[in-house]
Amino acid sequence: MNLFDAHSIVSDLGLAGILGIIFAETGLLIGLAFPGDSLLFIAGVAASGSGAEILGDAQLSAVALFVGAPIAAITGGLVGYFFGEKYGRKFFDRPDGRFFNHQKVLTTEKWIRKYGIGKALIFARFVPFVRTLINPMCGVIGVDKKKFFFYNALGALIWTQGVIGLGFILGEKLEGSVDAYLLPIIGLIVFISLIPVLIEIFREWQTRKHHK
Repeated sequence: MNLFDAHSIVSDLGLAGILGIIFAETGLLIGLAFPGDSLLFIAGVAASGSGAEILGDAQLSAVALFVGAPIAAITGGLVGYFFGEKYGRKFFDRPDGRFFNHQKVLTTEKWIRKYGIGKALIFARFVPFVRTLINPMCGVIGVDKKKFFFYNALGALIWTQGVIGLGFILGEKLEGSVDAYLLPIIGLIVFISLIPVLIEIFREWQTRKHHK
């Protein structure tokens, strides 16, 4: 079993493993490397009518998955927020931390100022690493709790239902042939989710270039 491989998680751990990874990726800092988007997509395929044929014994209950996934994501976001509010300064105030440092706090504040808390939390759900870090850092910088609770829930619903739904629909439409398309589609999903990060990196590079 490989906790960093979406197919392995679905096949070996089933629904409990999927929900646990979703919770960890959005609520615990150890979730930075977990395969969020690809996991949701493959889980959607596994819950489709062709899931058993494609993924062996990994077929899931569609109702349990569609209900449980947003609950796990919402709960994870809340845990991340409260962790950041209570303990986050100890992690993010370190100037030399690779992932947890003060620069990440400043970047999050910039992200929120640019998009507003609502769009920032919703967009973050689709960006690897950011969806893990933004929740505790919202707690660190003191984002209004009511706004955070609302947009955390909305972002979780859009993210989980959208990506799971894509996998579910594809599994129903293509049936046995979906296995041949699985890796290219997952690669496309991962690439699309990284586009906002690449854009921000390019903009930062352009800014530094002009200030030299």
